[in-house]
Amino acid sequence: MASEGWAQAAFKSRVDEVLHRFVAREADAFAAVDPVLESVAGQLEAAVADGKRLRAAFCYWGWRAVGQPDSDALLQAATSLELVHAAAVVHDDLIDDSPLRHGRPTAHVALRAAVGDRPDADDAARSLAMLVGDLLMALAGQLFATCGLPAAYLARARPLWAVMARELIAGECLEILRTGAGPDTTAALKVVRYKTAKYTVEHPLLIGGALAGAGARTCEGYSAYGLPLGEAFQLRDDLIGLFGNPGQTGKANADDVHGHRPTALLAETWRLAGDGERALLRTLLGRRDLDAEGLDTVRDTMRRLKAPDRVEDMICARVGEALAALDELPVPEDAATALTALAHAASARHS
Repeated sequence: MASEGWAQAAFKSRVDEVLHRFVAREADAFAAVDPVLESVAGQLEAAVADGKRLRAAFCYWGWRAVGQPDSDALLQAATSLELVHAAAVVHDDLIDDSPLRHGRPTAHVALRAAVGDRPDADDAARSLAMLVGDLLMALAGQLFATCGLPAAYLARARPLWAVMARELIAGECLEILRTGAGPDTTAALKVVRYKTAKYTVEHPLLIGGALAGAGARTCEGYSAYGLPLGEAFQLRDDLIGLFGNPGQTGKANADDVHGHRPTALLAETWRLAGDGERALLRTLLGRRDLDAEGLDTVRDTMRRLKAPDRVEDMICARVGEALAALDELPVPEDAATALTALAHAASARHS
């Protein structure tokens, strides 16, 4: 896959082919246990139906930047990270009680029909969704272990999986524990780093590099590029989540306000707000019954205080930091070109 021939859309198609074929086979095997499991198996496939495949791309270029050639086995290893993401999304939607993802009902909402009218139907559907997420994470490890790369290569990268899982779960726990607490930008950025930034950019790069035998200097450069870029990715996600068009994002844009989540956008709004604005926000944040007018009031308050502009500044600073780190990395031109393009794709998107 030559430099000029690499395009995100073409790469995404390759990843989709591997991912959909693998999950369809596993879903069929799961449903073969008993016909009643078909609805659950369907959610395995729904969880991987869409996505930008950025995590696979960062893993792929973590490998290629060390000088390794294009490889179908590496592509399978990189694709396994999309299953980690799918698992994290199912669990995240469950924790946040989000109704939509990619314009479709989330797993715990979709599975409500599978459990009928029993008294504990909502809890049962949530339990099924939790197990779908657990199985997706297990399948991620299976696809990685059976990707076809030499065992010695896999052994170099395997310890990073434990680190990735630990930090991802730590980030989710931090978000839960800080939800509803007094908004604090430093605390919000720590949630951003551990919940999303590391497993979206840094760990995929490091895993690709470890598979390729990258040295310490290269791995340090991957982290210097990956951490700020991953943070920019999530900060953009927070802006899109509240101010984006649900028709493009495929998600309900009141989720962060309903949940009073510890986002940097909310923390900056709170920091800039006066007593009257804080009193108003207290009446709106965390309300599950907040209507469109109330949501518009939150948005208008944020705009008036220029909190979205502050978050845009954070994004620009982090992308600049990532690209400066990339300039210092001794990588082939095709890798530098691709990683530059990925930095812009991750931070300047609309969905």
